[in-house]
Amino acid sequence: MVTFGGDGPPILLLHALMGRAATWWSVAPWLTRHGSVIGIDARGHGRSPHRGGQWRTPDFVADAAELVAGLGAPAVVIGHSMGGLHGIALAAQHPDLVRALVLEDVGVDLRGRTVDDWRALFDAWPVPFASMRHVRVFFGPAADYFSECVEERADGYHLVAGPHELVDIAAEWGEHAYWDLVDRVRCPVLAIEAEHTVMPAGQQAEIAARVPGGGTHLVVEGAGHLVHDSAPRTYQGAVEAFLSWVLHEDVEITGDRV
Repeated sequence: MVTFGGDGPPILLLHALMGRAATWWSVAPWLTRHGSVIGIDARGHGRSPHRGGQWRTPDFVADAAELVAGLGAPAVVIGHSMGGLHGIALAAQHPDLVRALVLEDVGVDLRGRTVDDWRALFDAWPVPFASMRHVRVFFGPAADYFSECVEERADGYHLVAGPHELVDIAAEWGEHAYWDLVDRVRCPVLAIEAEHTVMPAGQQAEIAARVPGGGTHLVVEGAGHLVHDSAPRTYQGAVEAFLSWVLHEDVEITGDRV
């Protein structure tokens, strides 16, 4: 568990594939105004002790459920991409542990997609990177994010998460749809979609429409998959308004596009 600070209701941050809890560093400071902010390094990522396994969604969800159960109160769960899928599963399977759910550019039905693109991507990266400057130049606009995803070793900078493990994790998503989990989410949901999303068209609006607990769908113009980095002010405004509503019940969330 990574503790970012703050007091009040727990707010759990779940990162994307390749990420780690530290990739939320730009979001966590303002979230501490709303509660006690924590993150978790998913299996195979960051400083998680779980390495070299073939993990599936239930494994990640079990870790998050164990963490929240020990906090003494249900959490607001904020998940990006893979972390959003895990958040949906957590809310569906452990409704007593999730107070509200924020989803950032999430897909729940990627059937038919293969991991060939992931393999090609990792194979094309110049790993090991020669320096942190090399990392930042290579990833360009996403440099802040990916600088948190690498570590220095004797021969240069490598992804903290092993590429083979990442490909194995992603392989599950091309084989299963998770609409049954969406249909069991009974807490309020804010689904934030990037205008330039990498997810199938229409899915995130459908998530918001289908969740029994009530959902709001926002499309952030100009944003890429990393909405909280590519459109930080809009992302913050949407999330803080949602938190004000679900935690204090004094702000109404409306609209379909920002």
